[in-house]
Amino acid sequence: MSHASTFQYEKDFEIGSFQVHPSGKIRLSCVADLFQESSWGHADSADFGRNLMENGQMWVLSRMDFHCFNLPSWGDHVKVYTAGRGVEKLFAFREFMMTDEEDNILALCMTSYLLLNMESKRPMRPEQVLPSQLFDPLEKPDWQAAKVKVEGDLIASEKLMVRYSDLDLNDHVNNTSYILWVENILKERNIEKAKFLINFQAECMLGEVVEINLYQKEDRFIFQGLVGAKLVFLAEAY
Repeated sequence: MSHASTFQYEKDFEIGSFQVHPSGKIRLSCVADLFQESSWGHADSADFGRNLMENGQMWVLSRMDFHCFNLPSWGDHVKVYTAGRGVEKLFAFREFMMTDEEDNILALCMTSYLLLNMESKRPMRPEQVLPSQLFDPLEKPDWQAAKVKVEGDLIASEKLMVRYSDLDLNDHVNNTSYILWVENILKERNIEKAKFLINFQAECMLGEVVEINLYQKEDRFIFQGLVGAKLVFLAEAY
C-alpha cells in the first residue's frame, strides 16, 4: 500500500455539508471532485496543467479505480496526496490517497489519462509535455485501473438528459457527473460496495440522452452508458 512519502503533492480539505449523503458520509462523486482539484493543483504547480490549453492540448481522463476504506463525514479534515505513477504507451498514470488527521488511509484511487490535441482529438505521447521527474516514462504503477467487461443479467435501465451543470471546462460531461449518475442508482437500490471502477469511453454533450443499463454478475454490479449506439462509459461496483 502506498505511503505518504511516495507522493509529490498534497492538499488539505474540510468536508462540507453540501458534499455528504443523508448518512453524513461524503459522496463518492465528491471524493472524485477533491481528487480532480488536487490533480489540477499538482499539474499547475509544475506547468503541465491549465497552460496546456494555450498550446491546444488537453488531458482526458480514461479510467478511475477507487478503493474506499472509511470515507470521511461532514466536518472532517482530510489530506489528499497525489503523484505521477509513470507512463505506458499513450497513457499517463496518477495515484491519489486520502487520509484523516491521524494519517489513516481513507481511500485510494489509480487513474489513467490521455493527452489529446484539442483540434484533431488525436492522442499525443505524454512524455512530450510531462516533466520526467514527476512522470518517469520508465516507471509503471503497482496497479492499474482495469477495463470493465459488460456481463451478467440486465436488472434495470433508465434514461437521463445531460444538463448544463454536468459540463466541465471542455464543454462535455465532467467525469464526476458520470460517477454521480451511477452513485445515485447504487444508493437508491441500497447497494454498498467498497470498490468502484469506471472507464470513460467517449464525449457526452449537453442535451444528449444517456441510457444507463445495470447488470448484475454475482456480487458485482456493472453499468453501461449509451447515447444511441455510442458507448460513453462503463462502470463496475465490486
